[in-house]
Amino acid sequence: MSIWCDENTRLLVQNITGRTGRFHCARMLSDGTKIVAGAAPGKAGQQVEGVPVWNTVAEAVAETDANASIIFVPAPGAADALLEAANAGVELVVVITEGIPTLDMVRALPVARDLGSRVIGPNCPGIVSPGKCKIGIMPYYIHEPGRVGVISRSGTLTYEAVDQLTKLGLGQSTCLGIGGDPVIGSPFTDVLAAFEDDPDTDAV
Repeated sequence: MSIWCDENTRLLVQNITGRTGRFHCARMLSDGTKIVAGAAPGKAGQQVEGVPVWNTVAEAVAETDANASIIFVPAPGAADALLEAANAGVELVVVITEGIPTLDMVRALPVARDLGSRVIGPNCPGIVSPGKCKIGIMPYYIHEPGRVGVISRSGTLTYEAVDQLTKLGLGQSTCLGIGGDPVIGSPFTDVLAAFEDDPDTDAV
């Protein structure tokens, strides 16, 4: 098994038409992630890497049943992008953006939680369940499916821990970077509790 993302995840990319969103959309698709939609205001009707684009998250979710989102929106608008996803009923929101004003996240995170969204980040590399799904910017080739969970605040140290485990023949159930900002959506305690409840994770 895995926590929070798997082969049933249907991902939406927010700001998919931007340079970073477009680049990582292609990478996630090549790594096997099921990306069903993109959202970018004023860009409806376009396609990025074959993924259809809508003006709003709500429209994209209604048309595609997306249940997860990744945010590549620049820092000034990222908290509003999180709220847009939460209001559309997205279950898992991964906020890659760094430099979001702390007060913006203090305002947005409680609302997103109250609306039922699980938030990872901001300022994080994302989440990977090897062999099933990648939501983020992690180098997928270093991962192997297995039974060890990985959690880190640092993106680079997440990669380092995963790479060392794989070289030792220890595959991973899920790997995630929780984000380095003062206010984040999923602290260590939340992730550890999820791994504790996962019957296919033996160690963290």
